[in-house]
Amino acid sequence: WHHTPLFFSLSVAGHWGKCMGEDCGSGGIQTRTVWCVHSEGWTTHHSNCRHSDKPESQRHCFKVCEWHQDLFEWDVSEWGTCMLAPFPHNELRPRSTECVTAQHGIQRRHVRCARTSNRTSVTEHICEFFSPKPALEQACLIPCPHDCVVSDFTAWSVCSKTCGTGLQHRTRVVLATPVYGGANCPNLTQTRTCSNQVLCPVGEHEYEYSLKVGPWSECRLPQHKDVWLSGRTTLDFGHHHHFHHHHAPKAWELEVGYQTRQVRCTRSDGKNAMLSLCTQDSSPGTFQSCIMPKDCETSDWSAWSPCSKTCRAFDLSPGYRFRTRTRLQAPIGGGRECPALEEKEACNIIGDLLPNCPRYVWKSTDWGDCHVAPLLSQQDRRLNNASVLCGGGIQTRETYCIQVPDESMSRPVNEKLCTGEMPSAVQHCSVPCPDQCPLSSWSSWGACLRDNCEEPQGRKGFRYRRRRVLREPEPAGVSDSCPHLLESVPCEGSACFLWRVDTEGACAPSQGTCGPGAQTQRALCVNAEGEIMPNDLCVEEPPAAEVACVVACPGDCVVSSWSEWSPCSHSCSSKHAEGRQSRTRTILALPGEGGKSCPAATALEEWRACSDHPCIIFYWETSAWGACVEDPSFSLNGSSQWNGTTACAVGIQTRKVTCMKMNAGPVVSKRCPDSARPDSSLPCLLPCKTDCRVTPFSEWTACPSTCLPDNATIPSQSRFRTIIQRAANEGKECPDTLYEERECEALPVCPIYRWKTHKWHPCTLVPDSVRQGITGGGESCGKGLEIREAVNYDEPRAAADCLRWAGSMPRRVRTCWVPCRDDCTLSAWSKFAECVGCGSWRSRKRALVGRSRKRERCQREDLFPLVETEACPCDVFLSQPYGNWSSCVLPEAPAPGALHSWRARREGKECGQGLRHRALACMDQAGRLVSPDLCSESGLVEEVCHMPCPLDCKLSDWSPWSPCSASCGSGLKVRSRWLREKAFNGGRPCPKLDLKNQVYEAVPCYSECDQYVWVTEPWSVCAINTVDELPACGEGVQSRKIRCVRHGSEGHGASLNDSLCDPEEMPDRAQTCFLPCPNDCVMSHWSRWSSCPLPCDPSAARKRRRHVLRLPASGETCPDDEQTEPCVLNSTCFSYQYNVSDWSTCQLSENALCGQGTRTRFLDCIRSDGKVVDSGLCEELDLEKQWRLTMSCAVDCPINCIVSAWTPWTECSQTCGNQGQMMRSRSILQPAHEEGRPCPSQLSQTKPCPIRPCYTWHLGEWSPCIVEGADCGEGVRERNLTCMVHWGIWPEHVPPRPVEDEWCGDRISKESEQELQHPCFVPCPGDCHLTEWSSWSSCQLTCLEGRSFEMMGRQARSRAMVIQVQENQENCPQQVFETRPCKGGKCHSYEWKTSSWSNNERSVWCQRSDGVNVTGGCFLQSRPTTVRHCHPPCTKPFSHCTQSGVCGCEKGYTEVMTTHGFLDYCTKTPGADSKKADVKTNSGRLKPGPSHIQDFFGEWSLRPVGPDGRIKMWVYGATGGGFLLILLIIAVSFLFCKNPKQTPSPPQKPLTLAYDGDVDM
Repeated sequence: WHHTPLFFSLSVAGHWGKCMGEDCGSGGIQTRTVWCVHSEGWTTHHSNCRHSDKPESQRHCFKVCEWHQDLFEWDVSEWGTCMLAPFPHNELRPRSTECVTAQHGIQRRHVRCARTSNRTSVTEHICEFFSPKPALEQACLIPCPHDCVVSDFTAWSVCSKTCGTGLQHRTRVVLATPVYGGANCPNLTQTRTCSNQVLCPVGEHEYEYSLKVGPWSECRLPQHKDVWLSGRTTLDFGHHHHFHHHHAPKAWELEVGYQTRQVRCTRSDGKNAMLSLCTQDSSPGTFQSCIMPKDCETSDWSAWSPCSKTCRAFDLSPGYRFRTRTRLQAPIGGGRECPALEEKEACNIIGDLLPNCPRYVWKSTDWGDCHVAPLLSQQDRRLNNASVLCGGGIQTRETYCIQVPDESMSRPVNEKLCTGEMPSAVQHCSVPCPDQCPLSSWSSWGACLRDNCEEPQGRKGFRYRRRRVLREPEPAGVSDSCPHLLESVPCEGSACFLWRVDTEGACAPSQGTCGPGAQTQRALCVNAEGEIMPNDLCVEEPPAAEVACVVACPGDCVVSSWSEWSPCSHSCSSKHAEGRQSRTRTILALPGEGGKSCPAATALEEWRACSDHPCIIFYWETSAWGACVEDPSFSLNGSSQWNGTTACAVGIQTRKVTCMKMNAGPVVSKRCPDSARPDSSLPCLLPCKTDCRVTPFSEWTACPSTCLPDNATIPSQSRFRTIIQRAANEGKECPDTLYEERECEALPVCPIYRWKTHKWHPCTLVPDSVRQGITGGGESCGKGLEIREAVNYDEPRAAADCLRWAGSMPRRVRTCWVPCRDDCTLSAWSKFAECVGCGSWRSRKRALVGRSRKRERCQREDLFPLVETEACPCDVFLSQPYGNWSSCVLPEAPAPGALHSWRARREGKECGQGLRHRALACMDQAGRLVSPDLCSESGLVEEVCHMPCPLDCKLSDWSPWSPCSASCGSGLKVRSRWLREKAFNGGRPCPKLDLKNQVYEAVPCYSECDQYVWVTEPWSVCAINTVDELPACGEGVQSRKIRCVRHGSEGHGASLNDSLCDPEEMPDRAQTCFLPCPNDCVMSHWSRWSSCPLPCDPSAARKRRRHVLRLPASGETCPDDEQTEPCVLNSTCFSYQYNVSDWSTCQLSENALCGQGTRTRFLDCIRSDGKVVDSGLCEELDLEKQWRLTMSCAVDCPINCIVSAWTPWTECSQTCGNQGQMMRSRSILQPAHEEGRPCPSQLSQTKPCPIRPCYTWHLGEWSPCIVEGADCGEGVRERNLTCMVHWGIWPEHVPPRPVEDEWCGDRISKESEQELQHPCFVPCPGDCHLTEWSSWSSCQLTCLEGRSFEMMGRQARSRAMVIQVQENQENCPQQVFETRPCKGGKCHSYEWKTSSWSNNERSVWCQRSDGVNVTGGCFLQSRPTTVRHCHPPCTKPFSHCTQSGVCGCEKGYTEVMTTHGFLDYCTKTPGADSKKADVKTNSGRLKPGPSHIQDFFGEWSLRPVGPDGRIKMWVYGATGGGFLLILLIIAVSFLFCKNPKQTPSPPQKPLTLAYDGDVDM
C-alpha cells in the first residue's frame, strides 16, 4: 500500500494570476498555484504526484497597460440566424401543435479580441482588461411554422382525346412556400378521366407519332483539331496569322466548336418508336457549329478612391470608398458572366483620429449708404429732387459664405456650402432731415443802445429787434437751418443807462387851493433791459425833482392829461416816409364867466418824429458749418467717443459770418453790432480713417481632370473676393480687381482610337469526322459560323484603352451557309439602284442560277425573294414646334465676371421687351426624331414678348392747407389729394381712400390770439343836447372811430375786415358823457380797476380811483373819488389755466417719406368762462407747464419688395426627350412693407430644352417556344434587342421607331447583360410534363400579430405536373416551386369562411385577408365542421338538429324537454298562426335569415310551457298584471270622458276641418 500513492494522487492547478512585469507588452510573467491532491480529495505532498504530470506554474504573458486601450478591441460578428432551442433530450422539432405566435430560439455570434491596426487575433484577457467579453448567445423568437399556401384549382382542361376515354387535369399555383418547419406543398395537379360519347372507329391507327429533339449539348472541340477541313478554327490578334493546334487559346482568341442533340420518334402513349415513322422531308440537325464559351474578362481593380469621409462630423456614419474595373471582353457562348465592376467598402469607421469637419457660416459686409430714392413711387420719383430727400430709407449689404475655422482670414467659398437662413441683406435706415425752425414774429424796435457799454465811443449805437425759436430743434441749440434772429439799425444818441420817471405826486398849488403849483416826481437809473442800476451810471442829468403844474380854479376850463404816444406810423425813416406819433388830451369842463378859457383845438394834440433811424437794416448771416478738419494745435491720445462716433483727433469746424444789409447784400462788418457776431469756428472730433477691407481671394475653381477632346476650347478657372468695408475719411481705397480668371494648365488631348475589321474568314462547319461519327456520313454543307478579327486602327495597344476610347468591339461572329448540292443557288445581290429623291425607294436584284431555275421549290418567292427594296437615305429634315411657350424671359444685365450678386443686378429690368422660347422637334422623312442641330442652331423657337411694367397708384398733388379751424389757440388745418390712376400689374397699391376716392391729411395748427386788434381813435367832444342858449353843460353824447388792424401795425396799418377781430372784445363806438357846469367839481378819468386776488375770493373787492381836477364853487361837493365792486367769478374776476390739446399724428420733414418724425400738441390758455385767450395771460401768472409738447415718433416706410437676382439657368433636367426643362429662380430678400410694391408672383422661370432623341435598347416579347426541325422537345424562346428612338416618355402618343444599332452603343455588352434566348419545352402528345412557370405571387411578409417579422418578403412561383396518358405516369417529373426575396410586402392573415347550412351540410374554405381563396394558411384545429350530427338523432315531428348539436323545434313550435334535457316533443306555439301572436314571441320578432341564426335564437325563445308540460308561473303573473292594467285604463277613460257641470252656452256653428298640408294636422 505504501508503494501505490502515486496512482491515487493527481496534480491540480489554480487559476492564472495577474500578468506582472516592469514594462508593458509581451515581457510579463503570469503564475499560478499547483498542488497535489489525493484521490479522496485531501491535499498531500508534491512527492506523491508524478513530477512529469505537474502542470506549468509560470508562463509568459502580455502585460496590458491603460494606453493599450486604443490598440485592442472586441471584434464582434453579426448575430447568426435564429435556431430552435432544443427540447429535452436535444430534440429539434417544430412545436406546431402548441405554438401560438412564436417559438423560443437562440442566436449565436463570434467574439474575439483583435488588434485595431490589422484586425489579427490576440489573447482575450487583453480585451477583458478593459471591458467584459460580449455575450456569445441571446434568446430570439422564431415564428410558428407556416404551411405552404396554394391557390384554388383552375377549371378542368378539355379532354385529352376526342373519342373514347381520355384525361382531364386542373392545376393550382404556390402562393407561399413553407417556412419555419411548416407543412410541405400539396399536389398542384388533379387528374380525372373523361369519356366521349363518340367511340373511336374500329381498325383506325390508334397512335400518333412525333419527332422529338433533346437539348443541345455543351460546345466542345473535336479531339483531333488537324482534321478540320473547312477553314480556320482559331483566331488571334497578332500581326501574323497562323494555326494554333497544340497550345491553349489566348483570352482574345475565338474558337469554333460543335454541339449535338438527340432525336427520337415518340408515340402518343409516350413510348419511343422507330425514327423512320417520324421522318420528314429534311431530317433535323443533330449537330451544329458553335463558339467555344469565353468567360467575361475584366481589367485589374483600380486604386481605391479617396474615402468619402475625411473629417469628423457630428454624425457617426462611416465613410465609403470605391474601386472599379472595366470589362475587357463580354462573355461569349454562354461563358461565365461578368463579376461586379464596382466595389464599395466602409472606411474611417471610428473617425476619432480625423480632423474636425469644417463648418461653413454666412458672413456679411458692412452696411452701405442709406438711400431714400428706392422708396419713392413712380410719381414721386419724377417730382422729387433726390438730393434733398431725407428720412427713412434702406441700406444694403453683401452676404458671402466662409469656412470656419479658417487660417486664411475668412476666404469666401461657394455659397452652396452654407446651410441655414441667409443673413438679411436689406435693413431700414434713416437720413437725418434738416431741423425745422419755427420762429416768432419780430419784436418792436428797442431804444438806441451802444454796442459796447464798456468802451463808449461817441453817441453811435444800434436799435435792435428780435425774434425767437418757438421750438428748439433736436439736439438743443440753434441749427444751421434757422435764419438770423437779431436785426439792428444804426442810431445816434445812444446811451447805455437812462433815467426813467417812476412815480408822480399830486399837483400842489403855490397859493390857495387853485392856480399854479408844483408836482414832485422820482426818477430811477435803468439799463437797456429796464433793470434798476446805480444812479451814478446815468451820465445825463436826472429829471427835475419838481415840475410846474396848474390846478384849475372854479370856472376855469379843465383839460385832461396827455394820453400815451400813439404807435409810430413807420418803423424807419426814409426820403419818402417819416415816422410820426401823436398824443391827445380832451376838454373835461368848459370855462364859466370870467374863467380861464380852453386852449385852441390844435393845442389838444401833439406830434413828434419817431423811428428817425434810416430804413437800413443789418444782420449777421452764417453759412453752414464746414467739415471737421484736422487742427494741428491739438490732438488726442488714442481714440475717443463723441456723439457715438469713434474719433481719433480734435479738429475744427468753420463757417463764414457775413454782415448783410437787408435787400442789398454783404457789407463791411463794422456796420453790424460786433457784440452779436456769431462764432465762426467750433472745435470738433475727427472720425478715424477707415481703410477699405476685402476678403482674400477664394480658391480657384476646379479645372477638369480628364483629357480634352480634339479641337475643344481650353477651359478656364476663376476666383473672386468681396469688399467687406468701403474706404472712408481718406482711408486706403479699395482695389480695382475683384474677379480674376485664367486658363487651366495644359491638359492632355484625348487619344483617338478606331477599330479596324478584317475580312470574314471562310465558313466553319462541323468537321466530317464528327458528322461521320454521328450520322454515318454526309455532305459538308449547311449552316456554320464565320469569324473575323478586329484590331485598333492606330496601334494595337492594350484592350482597355481600345475599349475606352474606340468604343465596343465590332461583331466578330456571324452565321453562314455553305450550299449543298440540292440547295437552291442564287447569284449575288446586285448594287442598289440610284435614288431619285427623298421619299423614294431603291431596289436590288438577284437571280436563280443553274438547275435551281427549274426546281419548283426554288421558284417560291416567299422562300427565295429575288428583289429587295429599301427606303432611300434622305438628308432633308422637318421641324415642328412642340409644347407650350415659356414665360417671357427678359435680358439680363451683364455683371462683371462671375460675381453675380443680387446688388449688382437688383436694378435689372422687371418689364419691357423679352423673349419667350418653344422647343423645336427635328424629324427625318420617316418621322423619327433626330438631333435638333440638323434643323436649327439652338433647337428652340424664339419670339419677342413684352412684360407689362407695373404702374403705381397715382394721386393728385396736395391741395393747399385750409385755414386754421380756430382763430385763437389750437385747431386743425386740412389738405387732400384724390385718385388719378389705380395700380396695375403689381404696382404700388393706393393708400386707404374714402368713398370719394380721396385721402386727407389733418395737422394741428395754432393761431395767436392777438393777431388782429381793435384800434380806437380819441373820443369826440361831449355834445350836449341843448334847446335854449344856456351854457352847454350836463349830460351829453360822445363817439369815436374804431377799426380792426393786424397786431403790430396799430399806428400805420390798414383797416381790415371787422370779422377778423374778436367781436366780444370790440370797444364801444359811442357813450354818454357828462360835461360839468362852471361851478361843478371836475374829476379826472377813472384809473384802471385794481386786480382781484387769485383765485377769486367773493369776499374781496376791486377798486378804481380818480382825483379832483377843479374844486367846485362854495357849497358844492365833489363826487366820490373811489369805487369798489365785489370780485365775482367770470364777471369781474377770471381765473386762467392751461389746457393741452391731443397729440398730432406723426409729422415728417417736408422732404421725408417716412422714418423719424415728431408729434406735437399745443397749450391753450383757457379763461374760467371757457374762452381761449392770449397765452401771455397764463404766462404772466407763471402757471406751471407740466406737459411735454413734442415727442419723437416713426412712420413705417413703404418698402418695395426686393428680390434677388435670377440664378443662372440650371442644366437640362433630362439629357434627351421632350420633358427636359431649364430653370432659374430668385428669392425674396425683403418682403413688401406698408404700401410698398408687392413681390412679383413669378419667382421661378422655366424654358424648354432642345428636344434631343432618346436612344434605348428595347427588348421584344418572348416568342412562342420554337423547336427547330422537330414537332416537340427541347426548344428555345427568343426575343429581339432593338435600338429604338423615342421622345423620352415610353410609351407615348408617338411610338418608338427602330434605328441603327450604333445610336444605342455597345450591342455585344447589352446582349451579354440581357437574356435573349431562353430554353423551353414543347410537350409531345402523351408526354408527362411540367407546366410553364406561374407568375410570381404577390410579395408576402412573415408577420407576428400583424407586424412584420422580417425586412424582406418572399415571392413564389411553381410548375405543376400534367399527365396526358395514364400509361406514362412512371416517367413523370416532380412538381417544383421556387422563391425569391422582394421588397414592399404585405402582412396577410387567414381565416375560415363558411357557407349557409343546407340539409345539415355546408362548405368550409380558407380565405386570405386580400380576399383570395387559398388552401393552407388557416389553423386546422379551428376549422369549422361541414356536417351537423345530433345524438340521439332528431326523430320527433317538427324537430331538426341545431348548430350546437342538440335537437330543436322548427319555427312556430316550442320545445318540450324531458327531465334529462332531451327533446320530448314539439308543441305548436299558441297564436302562431295569427300575426298578433307572432309579435309577442321572439321567433316572430326575428326577421328571416340564415338557418343557423334562427336556430340560435330559437333556443332563447319564450316558452310558456315547461319541459314537464305544465304552464310556467310567469304566465300566471303576466295574466294577472294584464287584467289590472285593463281596469286602470277603463277608470282613467271614465274620468276624462265625463262631462262637467257648466252653464249652457249659446248654440255654435258646426266646426269644419280642412287639411291644409300642415304636418301637425
